[in-house]
Amino acid sequence: MDVRHFVSIEDVTPKWFMDLYSVCRDMIQNPERYVDACRGQVMASLFFEPSTRTNFSFQTAMMRLGGSVFGFSDPSGTAVAKGESLADTIRMVSAYADAVVMRSPFEGAATAGALYSEVPLINAGDGGHMHPTQTLTDLTTICEKRGKVGGITVGLCGDLKNGRTVHSLALALAQFPNIQFKFIAPREMAMPGYVLDALREQGQRYIEVTNLESSIPQLDVLYMTRIQKERFTDPLEYERNKGLYILTRRKLDRAKEDLLIMHPLPRVDEISPDVDGDSRAAYFDQARYGMFIRMALLYRLIHTPRQAASTAYDLTPRVCGNDRCITKTEEYLPNLTKGRNGETVCSYCDNPISRWVKKT
Repeated sequence: MDVRHFVSIEDVTPKWFMDLYSVCRDMIQNPERYVDACRGQVMASLFFEPSTRTNFSFQTAMMRLGGSVFGFSDPSGTAVAKGESLADTIRMVSAYADAVVMRSPFEGAATAGALYSEVPLINAGDGGHMHPTQTLTDLTTICEKRGKVGGITVGLCGDLKNGRTVHSLALALAQFPNIQFKFIAPREMAMPGYVLDALREQGQRYIEVTNLESSIPQLDVLYMTRIQKERFTDPLEYERNKGLYILTRRKLDRAKEDLLIMHPLPRVDEISPDVDGDSRAAYFDQARYGMFIRMALLYRLIHTPRQAASTAYDLTPRVCGNDRCITKTEEYLPNLTKGRNGETVCSYCDNPISRWVKKT
């Protein structure tokens, strides 16, 4: 499977991941072999949205490979604050770098950016849509701790509506055999329809529940997420839901002895500190595995030959009906669509095309 840009979890197949994981395993066991693997290569780190773990993880990964990094974590001091388009920013930065890592608050931003990049572009999170390198981290953690990915029951708990990590993970796991899903969330924060459609298309089984404690005994993997304040447009809705799911040591009394407790971090109050000492807690190991799998990804992509950037622009006065789609701010983008489960959806944010509207 040829992957030039890594912007969507749809770029991942089990074979592609296992090939990448084999490189990652060698890096974990023999890091000295790779200290000059990217010597002379430069990574651009463009974080239009705050990040600690992902930003540091990519920077550390590149430095451990012998490469160098430039970029920003606050766009207020860049030409973006002056009104520069995403297309121009990406074309300019890719002229300097050998790979671009980007995080944006807008859904589909990485897909848009990849259109205009001469070098590989990696999605470090696009709004509440996807976070594919976190999914690589999650799959690596499952392999390291359980030996394989297939044949497990996975519980995803928290803000499943806005949680890009759980969207990506569910879509990736759906391609592995015999995965059973439990989606644990209040109804107003349930898993988006496009994810459920994809699971049904793959023939994977899932159930949606609202109670965490009664679900724990059946799980092989429990993936906790925080209620994301920054994704709520209504502060009252956030206040109603914060603190709804809190994992404590007591709630693990009936859990399996080999349960794997994961979290993409940062946590707020959804995992009590008394769980940290439990042998089943894997979230800090998960963070370390994330650095190694990102090393493997950079190693695979960064030597890709340059390709001319797209010059495609479409000034048709319409935007995707999803208010958080990148097409709401970058209105010149080509109107790209794709099919999913018999429906036409926006190629950037996966929103059904029936919601596309003309501007008034």
